[in-house]
Amino acid sequence: MLGSKWMAPLWALLGFGVTGIVVAQHSTNANPASASQGTVLFSSNCATCHGADGRGGEHAPDIATASDVQRLADQNLIGIIKNGIAGTGMPGFDWLGQDKVLAIAVYLRTLQGKTTSVALPGDPVRGEALFFGKAQCSECHMAHGKGGFIAADLSYIGADVGVHRIREVILDPGTALPAQKRAVTVVTNSGQKFTGALRIDDNFSISMQTIDGGFHYFPKSQLTHVDIGSRSLMPGDYRSRLSDAEINDLASYLIRTSTRNSNSSDTHATDDEDE
Repeated sequence: MLGSKWMAPLWALLGFGVTGIVVAQHSTNANPASASQGTVLFSSNCATCHGADGRGGEHAPDIATASDVQRLADQNLIGIIKNGIAGTGMPGFDWLGQDKVLAIAVYLRTLQGKTTSVALPGDPVRGEALFFGKAQCSECHMAHGKGGFIAADLSYIGADVGVHRIREVILDPGTALPAQKRAVTVVTNSGQKFTGALRIDDNFSISMQTIDGGFHYFPKSQLTHVDIGSRSLMPGDYRSRLSDAEINDLASYLIRTSTRNSNSSDTHATDDEDE
């Protein structure tokens, strides 16, 4: 996996803070086969170079106890496993599919002693149905390669935030989201009004993307009004549109979708093979 010649400069370059991949399991749905999947994948794809315990081998360095490796952010660790590093001894394992790449990353965090387990507050299967259905999240957000692209890709959000934070953003996006992630509204000299996501804001111009996916560029000299960050593009009525149980289901789906392995849900097997 990770070639020794480029390890030190890569870790120094990335230098991300320590985070731990969250292995989100239903307390009533633990699957021993799922827990062993990462072990098998690591053994067959990584151990030859890094050793069975990840502490280094003849061809690659220690990735279990080395502090520089432990400090990698989860998403960057996953990216290295998935894509490799061009021109080095580290190949990419994208061909395994996203679930198996995630399983390897989760197992590596286990070797590093950083994996924690939490019980999900709801049902991620129902949450997925809500994400792509009633809640209409997928009109703007993407998860596992499906959905919209005007807002953030939520495929990895569960690796970085907890249940409380996800619920907070869903229920009160107007205050929970930072201003740069809220809507921008502009009015042109001719009276046209556009609302969307801010892409570029400099001294002379504004670029934005509207809900229909269109990109718009405006010289500031042609605008009579600019409003950045006073409201969210996310609906502010989820508290009334969704029950508390449905909010928990959505949060559970967003956590599970960032960490699930190939055995965590039979529902997604076909889609994951296509990925």
